[in-house]
Order: sequence, then structure tokens, then C-alpha cells
Amino acid sequence: MANSSSFLSLALFSSLVFFIATPSLAKTSFRPKALVLPVAKHSPTHQYLTSIKQRTPLVPVRLTLDLGGQFLWVDCQQDYVSSTYKPARCNSAQSSLANSKACTTECNSSPRPGCNNNTCSVLPDNSVIPTAGNGGEVGQDVVSLHSTDGSNPTTLVYVPNFLFACAESFLLDRLASGVKGMAGLGRANIGLPSLFASAFSFKRKLTICLPSSTKSYGAVFFRDGPYNLVPGIDVSTSLTYTPFLLNPINDKVVTSFNTSLLTIDENGYGGTKISTVHPYTVLETSIYNAVVNAFVSELSDVPRVTAIAPFGACFNSTAIVSTRAGLVVPTIDLVLQSENVYWRIFGANSMVQVTKDVVCLGFVDNGQSPSNPRTNTTRKKL
Repeated sequence: MANSSSFLSLALFSSLVFFIATPSLAKTSFRPKALVLPVAKHSPTHQYLTSIKQRTPLVPVRLTLDLGGQFLWVDCQQDYVSSTYKPARCNSAQSSLANSKACTTECNSSPRPGCNNNTCSVLPDNSVIPTAGNGGEVGQDVVSLHSTDGSNPTTLVYVPNFLFACAESFLLDRLASGVKGMAGLGRANIGLPSLFASAFSFKRKLTICLPSSTKSYGAVFFRDGPYNLVPGIDVSTSLTYTPFLLNPINDKVVTSFNTSLLTIDENGYGGTKISTVHPYTVLETSIYNAVVNAFVSELSDVPRVTAIAPFGACFNSTAIVSTRAGLVVPTIDLVLQSENVYWRIFGANSMVQVTKDVVCLGFVDNGQSPSNPRTNTTRKKL
């Protein structure tokens, strides 16, 4: 995620024109300045998708992005064919790096990716549902993606022994059509930022530009800028940074606000999680009510209409002015460690067009008592 200061740069913009280049495969001695993955928003799941190339011969693998995911996992049960796949053995250096706590001494089928004897395993999980797998073999294979000069994709580079987890096909449930796994961008040793930083000897730093609609594109950058999302404008020079905390229970990235509900307790409740797998912003009931009531009060001159699930505040969109920044509605600031550091949300990101004439505030009531030790607030719809 970040270097030793444990910072995460989140550059969230409405769109990015992503030009696909077709250079030849780089030599292993090549050291890119930065790496980039394309991001698209899928309809109707609202999941953020990317694609990497993996295996020998290389094939494109479509993945759902998971900002808090601890590693890359893919379905090895169906159609995983590669001449360079290698399982990670029990008590090996790879097993230690993956923090594996389990060893499969005998797999009850013929050897294949995901089923080999004397191999270590981890627990891949589908955070969209959420559902955990039965234990996935840790494997190694070739992964390839584009380097970037900050403006466009350049040389295609590869990592020959990229660690990931094999999963069973059932774990793909509710993921977007054609998706074969999830790309974990968390801070674990085998998360994508850590492995790319290690492979190419650069800082473990991650910047994300998420598209706000299914008609635009974004990107994930690994390493420092520049990030020239608009010709001649390097947005890395204007980014605002905030420190992040670790939830001691689920080890996901969170940032704490100065309220009792948003303080992480010994059981992992509380805090705020920035997520890429929930379609809308999810709030604990009392926080939800406070936000919605304040928003509705500020927008009192716009007629409300019957709420459409899962939203609680919906409006007649014909009565709201529209600009390039979206509908003209009250902005929402997520204040971070000080009043000078905040995440401003405009109408393009806060409002959901539900029907032709109805828009709703894209916040959802998550109830008063979360059923598992996750955070009370999940920020997504950006």
C-alpha cells in the first residue's frame, strides 16, 4: 500500500482515458518507473474490474478489485492451464511469506494447479458476499502487466514467480460475469503492491483512480507519480495524504474518526473501511440518519419522492441542476485526521440515477449491530 510511513494515496477522479499499447515483452533486467492496471466499472454489479495476464502461454485474467484483499486469488478448478505453474511447498520461504498456517500433505485427485501434495495453503475469500474458501493452495506463476511513464502504458513487464492463491469455482459467486478471481490490494506480504514493489525494487505505494460510471475508465498505479490523467497536469502534486490504521481483528485498511462509534475496539468493531467491493456507502444507523437528515435539510427546495430500495432519500431529478461535476447537491466532506484533510464528495459521486426522473443519495443503512467485526462505515460509491 505505502512505504514505511504507511500512507495510501487515493486519487479518485471521474474518468481516465486509458490507451492500450502493444509493446513487446520486457527483459527481466528492465526496471520500470511505475506499473499500471486498467479499471472499469461493471454494470449491473457496480464492481470495479481489472485485467492482468497470467500463465504460460499468457492469457488475460479478469479480476474484481478488492482494496482490502490480502492477495490475488483465481479459480484454478476450471480451465487453469500453464506450463510454468509451481505450487508453494510446506515450510518453504514462499509459505512463510504468505503467512500460511496450513499444509496439505495429500490431495485426493491427480496433480493439477490447486491440488498438489505437500503444499501450503491460505484462505481466499469473496468479500462481495462475503464467503471464505475451503483453503486454497498457494501457487506461483508468470504475471504480466504494463509499465507506465505517468501518461500512457509503455513496456509490458512480467514477474515470473508471482505468488497467489488457487480457489474453487464456487467462490466466484456474485462476482461480475467473466471474472476469474479477485485482485487483493491490501498490505499483506503477498498483496499486489508488496509483490510488485519487491519484484522491481521500488516503493510500496498505491494510487487508485476509480471511474464514476460504466462509460469511463480508471487505473491503479503502483509506485510514485507522475499521474498525468489530463495532458500536462500531474495530479500527484496536489494529492492530500492521511495516515491509516489496521483493524486488529480483520487486518483490513481502516481510518479512524474521532467518535466513539468509529473507534476500533478490541473485537474489531468500529472504524471506517474504504472498500471497492460494496456498491454504495454503508453506514451504521445513527450515522446514516445524521448524514441523511442533514443532506435532506440542505436540499429542502427539491421535491422528495418515494424512496427506492436500498436507498432512503430520493428526489425528483428534474428539479436539480446538472453540471460537469454532476447534480448540484450539497457536498459531503469526510474529515480525516484534521479539518484541513478531507475527502470531498460531489453530486457526480454521491447521487445514483435510479430512474429517468429519480435520483437517490447513494448511502445505505447497515443497521445498528454489524454481524461481524467489520467497520461501521464503508466508503465506496466513488
